Amino acid sequence: MDLTLILSFFLGIGLAASAGFRVFLPLFALSLASFFGYNIDDSWAWVGELPALITLGVATLAEIFAYYIPWIDNALDTIAIPMAGIAGTFLMASSLGGFDSEVLQWGLAIISGGGTAAAIKGTAATGRLASTMTTGGLGNFAVSTGETTAASVLSIFAFIAPIIAFILVAVVFYFVFRSWRYINKVRSRKSQQSSTYP
Repeated sequence: MDLTLILSFFLGIGLAASAGFRVFLPLFALSLASFFGYNIDDSWAWVGELPALITLGVATLAEIFAYYIPWIDNALDTIAIPMAGIAGTFLMASSLGGFDSEVLQWGLAIISGGGTAAAIKGTAATGRLASTMTTGGLGNFAVSTGETTAASVLSIFAFIAPIIAFILVAVVFYFVFRSWRYINKVRSRKSQQSSTYP
């Protein structure tokens, strides 16, 4: 496989993972990069135009600030999970402009890009809900800051060092896997306790 195509895949994975933390931030990063001359497939050239840049910039700021409002952040997560999947698919498809087959391009975009973003967003939403339940929302500030930082770091590395971005995504998925195992253990313990003590 062509090295450029591999790096494009790593770029797409990095941006899709970033969308799992903040939906609009990697889209804004793509728009900003395209606006300043980063090569992107012609069919996605509109992303780098000024109207798209301004719109995505405003949406990014609104999303970041909204996640600092207690309880609103949890409400946002309910709509952000499917939106993250869509954004991840879009970001992966836009980075894979070198594919001859559109079916292969979009299939890979949906599975790897959309799947990555949705999995990370689902885990992040579960973590925020746990923070809300245990701290009354007071701990959500730290959660939101961590997510925005992760989205920013992944977006930056996706463009300047796609291989490092891919490694970071692998690390994120390791923690996602550990988080889901922990959540399932807690749920099974609670179900056992409830069946033992009716």
